[in-house]
Amino acid sequence: MSGTQGKSGKKTTAYDFTFTTLSGKPLPLSDFAGRPLLIVNTASKCGFTPQYKELEAIWREHADDGLVVLGVPSNDFANQEPGNADEIASFCEINFGVDFPLTSKEHVKGPDAHPLFKWLSAEGGFLARPRWNFYKYVIGRDGKLVDWFASTTKPDAPKVKKALEKALGK
Repeated sequence: MSGTQGKSGKKTTAYDFTFTTLSGKPLPLSDFAGRPLLIVNTASKCGFTPQYKELEAIWREHADDGLVVLGVPSNDFANQEPGNADEIASFCEINFGVDFPLTSKEHVKGPDAHPLFKWLSAEGGFLARPRWNFYKYVIGRDGKLVDWFASTTKPDAPKVKKALEKALGK
């Protein structure tokens, strides 16, 4: 994937974007520069919500390798993330033991989509645009999109593992 051109003339990478944490603090992805990322748009009341368990397992397995799993709660699909920041954090921790970073609730589609998701859609092509909760995006150490996966692809699927190994340089 080539990367889109930023205003400075350099290629844009995932590390050029900033989120806010569930607790309201800035979360610049540049803090993770040089580390691979697994970015997932999440929701608490979705049929795919049990994927939190697999995402947490990936986070624990590869944290020492530098991998960062980042959950981006979104209410864009059938109002399946109605909670506020405290409710989302509590739900994820109590039900799935999630301790990987979660951002504040964001739009992931349409004109109000967070800029990272607009970039991911441009990098991955039309089909990479989230069409439901739990789309997964693997970002390499260089900040470029390695691959993306739809909701129906489980986080521990062989093709996701292969993309993560590529991002980790294994």
